[in-house]
Amino acid sequence: MSAPERIPPRSVTTTGAAAAELLATGELTVRGRIREASNAALYCTVTLDGREAACVYKPVAGERPLWDFPDGTLAQREVAAYEVSRATGWDLVPPTVLRDGPYGEGMCQLWIEAAPDAGLLALVEGEEPEPGWKAIGFAEVGEGRTALLVHADDQRLRRLAVLDAVINNADRKGGHLLPTGDGRLYAIDHGVTFNVENKLRTLLWGWAGEPLTEEAADVLERLRGDLAEGGTLAARLAPLITAAELDATRTRVDALLASRTHPGPSGEWPAIPWPPV
Repeated sequence: MSAPERIPPRSVTTTGAAAAELLATGELTVRGRIREASNAALYCTVTLDGREAACVYKPVAGERPLWDFPDGTLAQREVAAYEVSRATGWDLVPPTVLRDGPYGEGMCQLWIEAAPDAGLLALVEGEEPEPGWKAIGFAEVGEGRTALLVHADDQRLRRLAVLDAVINNADRKGGHLLPTGDGRLYAIDHGVTFNVENKLRTLLWGWAGEPLTEEAADVLERLRGDLAEGGTLAARLAPLITAAELDATRTRVDALLASRTHPGPSGEWPAIPWPPV
């Protein structure tokens, strides 16, 4: 299938229950394939009662097997990441549902049009970042030269770093960051999350070892209650991830609250995904 033609939706619902209802029950029409995706990702429109929105549909049948994740579970993990994001109140993951589609069951997520030149990542000269930036590490830029890779010291990214630590995101790349023209930040591609082993790989290491914000600590306390047996979030995650993965999520939240600091690389797993963007 060809690269997707951008179809301007007539009426777009971007947040909340209305967006989830549209994604879950609307008529799904495939418009094209997103070629740069590692798994089958289809650009679609979804329509319901006069409303229409663009979305991404990733059928389970198009998932590539991974050695460290059970086959056919990536779509469920994407939905689970959305449920945790929704429970934080930060709404960093676009509305995402599990539904049947033209190629079988899969993940369906609201399409987010990113604003260009948002300035969240940069390569700079020197050993230390300028004020307003956090260092990630050094990267080769050709001809034997290196530059410092940095990310913005941005509250939205800091919240995302906390979310990634909770869901154990093994693949937070720069291309997964979607800032919008109204100042929001969304994050996508959460198929390799919730592993019971520590697999956190991210570009957002700039706050490693620093204290969590009071806001983050409050959110984590709320998550701990929601993840407890009988909690609302635990009930929503139970059909999407295994009991062991749910227990591991609880353990990660407990560890973050005990340390009150942003985690750092474990040293047992590559800290930065490749390619980083």
